[in-house]
Amino acid sequence: MVLWNYPTTVALTYFLFRPEIGVLQEVTLPYLYYLPLAIMLPCLFIFIALAVRYSGIVKTDVAQRMSLFIPLIASFVLFNEAVQVRKIIGILIGVVAVICSVSWRNHEDKPNSKNIYPFIVFIGMGFIDILFKQVAQYKNIPYTTSMFLVFVGAMIFAFMILLYFSWTNRQRWDKDAILWGLFLGLFNFANIYYYMRAHRAISDNPSIVFTAMNVGVIVLGSLVGVFVFKEKLTLLNKIGLLLAVISIILIAYL
Repeated sequence: MVLWNYPTTVALTYFLFRPEIGVLQEVTLPYLYYLPLAIMLPCLFIFIALAVRYSGIVKTDVAQRMSLFIPLIASFVLFNEAVQVRKIIGILIGVVAVICSVSWRNHEDKPNSKNIYPFIVFIGMGFIDILFKQVAQYKNIPYTTSMFLVFVGAMIFAFMILLYFSWTNRQRWDKDAILWGLFLGLFNFANIYYYMRAHRAISDNPSIVFTAMNVGVIVLGSLVGVFVFKEKLTLLNKIGLLLAVISIILIAYL
């Protein structure tokens, strides 16, 4: 289901953004950005599904949104951005939030190895964000065209994964999974499309968009996880959730 969302994403990107395919004959493509993104996007989608299955929606949302620390650290180390005390404090609080949000033990009071999935999501989302920023800064190709190429690459790699598991497990494709996967692509595309629209509409204050998205997703995801799917949070998890919101506000808004 995860892998089948990409045909929808590719189609919507093509028909709504109208990528300039003709320009590709005149410029050099940034393969060092495109290829890692094409591989990481479908792989990380799978790890997000595993994180939701074994750690729940709340902790997976926190891991995704806290991944902003990685591009922030990169902006200081690689891109020579001026260091601000509030951002450093926000990063440190965020690290504590991620640690608190994960359940370190299972019901038998033994370390739970499956809790590695939120950390994989945390690291993967951070590096994907850095790569997308690099793609956006590549001026020779319109950003929407780059998005289309990345999604096409992700779709190809996703189908390679699908064919591999179909061959090794001798399983037929599930029609329901295909339909739900195509439907999932609507949300995957809408997430990026409306995020870009919001940044264009509020171009003078992008921190409002950034904060609303990250804090909103954590809060809404937590409410859905607790009240709809009856997820149980420990006191430490609740503290981590509160620290996550405080961290994002410190980094992006104040």
